[in-house]
Amino acid sequence: MDSKVAKLINEQVNKEFYSAYLYLDFANYYAQAGLDGFENWYKVQAQEEMDHAMLFYQYLHNNGEKVTLEAIAKPDIELNDNLAPLKAGLEHEKYVTSLINDIYDAAFAVKDFRTMQMLDWFVKEQGEEEKNAEDMITKFELFGSDPKGLYMLNSELASRVHSAPSLVL
Repeated sequence: MDSKVAKLINEQVNKEFYSAYLYLDFANYYAQAGLDGFENWYKVQAQEEMDHAMLFYQYLHNNGEKVTLEAIAKPDIELNDNLAPLKAGLEHEKYVTSLINDIYDAAFAVKDFRTMQMLDWFVKEQGEEEKNAEDMITKFELFGSDPKGLYMLNSELASRVHSAPSLVL
């Protein structure tokens, strides 16, 4: 595996764990706000991000590369209202999309087709992640200021369950 591609994927392992940490911070905010459905949604999101980290981890190992785990930074986003985590989540997903695109670009440059094929799943996943984040913002802006609407949205988010990805590396 090309050293630059391996380095970027190794960095992505850490960034995915940071994403999980960030989403746990969002879940914690919503738990304190009494919005257990929003809390659940972000706890499930955190589990997904840990799954993504482990997919990159396993991919490196499957290709004979060493994984170096780094410290996970403390989230530094100020959450001062119920919409703030949703907007921060969308911005974070856009950032993660840019990171996946950078890895894809590096793999393309060295004709690492196996890595590009693996990344295809993540490219699609990031499209879904951004769409989900946008939909959450839209729903909150439409219904979040009405107590009954917020209750229903919170109830909808409470039904989300974790399902592990089925990507074969």
